[in-house]
Amino acid sequence: MMKIYGKFLAALLAAVLCLWCVPAVSAAQVIIDTESGETAEQLMSDAVPAWASEPDVVPTDASALEIGGKSALLMDAGTGQVLYEKNSHEKLPIASVTKIMTLLLVMEAIDDGTVTLDDKLTCSPEAAGMGGSQIWLEVGEVMTVNDLLKAAAVVSANDACAMLAEYVSGSIETFVARMNQRAAELGMNDTKFLDCSGLNDSAYSSAYDVALMSRELMKHDLIKNYTTIWMDTLRGGASQLVNTNRMIRNYPGATGLKTGTTGAAGNCLSATAERDGMGLIAVILGCSTTNERFGGARKMLDFGFANYSVYTPKIDPAALTPVKVLHGAESQVAPYTDDPAPLLLRKGQESQIKTETQLAADLEAPVVEDQIIGSVKITLSGAELANYPIKAATAVGRMTFGIGFGRIWKMLTG
Repeated sequence: MMKIYGKFLAALLAAVLCLWCVPAVSAAQVIIDTESGETAEQLMSDAVPAWASEPDVVPTDASALEIGGKSALLMDAGTGQVLYEKNSHEKLPIASVTKIMTLLLVMEAIDDGTVTLDDKLTCSPEAAGMGGSQIWLEVGEVMTVNDLLKAAAVVSANDACAMLAEYVSGSIETFVARMNQRAAELGMNDTKFLDCSGLNDSAYSSAYDVALMSRELMKHDLIKNYTTIWMDTLRGGASQLVNTNRMIRNYPGATGLKTGTTGAAGNCLSATAERDGMGLIAVILGCSTTNERFGGARKMLDFGFANYSVYTPKIDPAALTPVKVLHGAESQVAPYTDDPAPLLLRKGQESQIKTETQLAADLEAPVVEDQIIGSVKITLSGAELANYPIKAATAVGRMTFGIGFGRIWKMLTG
């Protein structure tokens, strides 16, 4: 009995010594956007912020909206239609909202195959020394494009953006030149980028331009894998990320997109959300508080979802009858039209939509494939909303002597 008791004590002592010698596992480092003006405790709190509480009565007229900040804009993501604007072309610093363009260029590089999510990048001294919001990358540290996108989108990491910029374009300077070129291509006439992160407050953009690049970025469904993250980790769980965009947690249907805060820019936000097949973009710049930006974005989004809906025109297949071809190798050609693009309507207007199909009475051969041979016009209270071309489904060559003789011979011998 004493031997058994002695062995038990020895085993217990050994176990205690092992636990004593094993170093304690430290808790994950919580990383947030340090420029946001909020603490990790505030962001992770379960308390519902005032701006996200039960909404006020939503007006039916955009002129009744009271939106703070220096400028603001609400845009339909599908059509690009502007539903509300306030000083929308005023040139202002936009802080980390700049990263929308950085993320767009990375998405486009992924689309064209020059970059993959699994690519491993090595941190350069320049990237490691970016400052501001970061994930504290060290020179020589290796991270995948996937993790760097997560860091850039969730905690606005400047060092992660620098690594991505260097990888996509070879250098940050070349990448910034491409940012400005892409802005020009998108019609962002109020914008000048000076870096890939938004640290330089001498750069500027406008609420309208931010909406344009936000709309382009949201065409890439992949980005939503990152912009809808509320909390996640990096480095095998050693780094915990908390999103500064509280819309993700507190606004139904939120899909992103990017916050930005500096002393010069104030509190800025491009907020995106989707409901019932409709996507909206609410941009608000130059707010004095973070609650003002989120509250303003919520009011704009609420207005859009309450008053507008997406309508997809229906084209009656019976109206697309074959069109006679004169002097053709075939006597007729089948018409077709592409699926019509959705339209944005005021709720309740769907019943007032009228569809008018117009087809050519006949066509003179030769007919080229996809030749326009008619149109479908969509009107609302007499005003034209859209016009979709009707095209020839196949080519029809001109009648030749050989084709004509063959037909006569077939009739005679058939």
